[in-house]
Amino acid sequence: MSRWGATLALAVTAVGSAKPAAATKIAAPTAVAATTPLKVALVTDIGGLDDRSFNFLANKGLTRAKNTLKVQTRVYISKSNADYVPNLVSAARVYKANLVIAVGFLMADAVTAAAKRYPKVKFAIIDYSAPTLKGKPKNVRGLLFREQEAGYLVGVAAATVSKSKTIGSVGGLKIPPVDRYIAGYQYGASKTKGGMTTLNGYSQEFVAQDKCKEQALNQIDQGADVVFAVAGQCGLGVLSAAKERGKWAIGVDADQGYIGTHVLTSALKKVDVAVYTTIALTKAGKYKGGIDGTFTVKNGGVGYGRVSSKAPANLRTKLDAVVALIKAGKITGIPTTVK
Repeated sequence: MSRWGATLALAVTAVGSAKPAAATKIAAPTAVAATTPLKVALVTDIGGLDDRSFNFLANKGLTRAKNTLKVQTRVYISKSNADYVPNLVSAARVYKANLVIAVGFLMADAVTAAAKRYPKVKFAIIDYSAPTLKGKPKNVRGLLFREQEAGYLVGVAAATVSKSKTIGSVGGLKIPPVDRYIAGYQYGASKTKGGMTTLNGYSQEFVAQDKCKEQALNQIDQGADVVFAVAGQCGLGVLSAAKERGKWAIGVDADQGYIGTHVLTSALKKVDVAVYTTIALTKAGKYKGGIDGTFTVKNGGVGYGRVSSKAPANLRTKLDAVVALIKAGKITGIPTTVK
């Protein structure tokens, strides 16, 4: 038995005693009436619901579905990687959820194991392509984003305001969704202004803010006057470092402009929309597993957030023009990997 299989078996006992698919439109289907309420469970990644980023957005989508689609919901908080399998098992076996949504790339192995054990339960995983999961389970739907497009937009913003022509980024772990953001950011900056220097580092986690802050301060000491946080709750340390040093910061996933005017803008990844849309599909009887739903600039799944009142007056107009070019297919070849 594999390590994950063994872990899953233990969890059940305890409770009892790629390539992404083509982009899909975000518009949620009209839900059909059901005789019994749909039960949906959300299993968070580490960082919790107050990370003001990834998990926060997933719960926002779940709450919207509860209020507007009248589904029953439950949230399982993962405080460490060891919680993934027990939480997924509890959602499927104890709560008896019809749909279980896993929040994050790092939960792929756990979702694969749970989906195999509970083939009648529908699963969805954010940031991982379902067709690339081991065994290609047909009861898992991947929810993917073109983070590189959002990264490109904030890279344009960073290069536009940078006076030192040096910008930085701090990722959590070096995983594909993080690197897609950073690769797009670096590319967008280079296409906007020649001679840009881009610094990059990883905190090796998504929670401890001091680790991200240290990375950002090091980049500022090397001349960066804009720093991009791509590390969930840990990334709040990047925003703090920029404020302390009087530099620009760029938020991620959620619109973090409310934190202060030093936040130039944010790279938006509408996890809440992905969660809500998947629940609506399921309630309407249109859920399909073994494939991905992909969220892009064109279908409104990624973009940029509010622009600081201290930014150049024409920055929003400039970014809107870039959005239009991406939608029209006139900006292509945005890289997805960081060298």
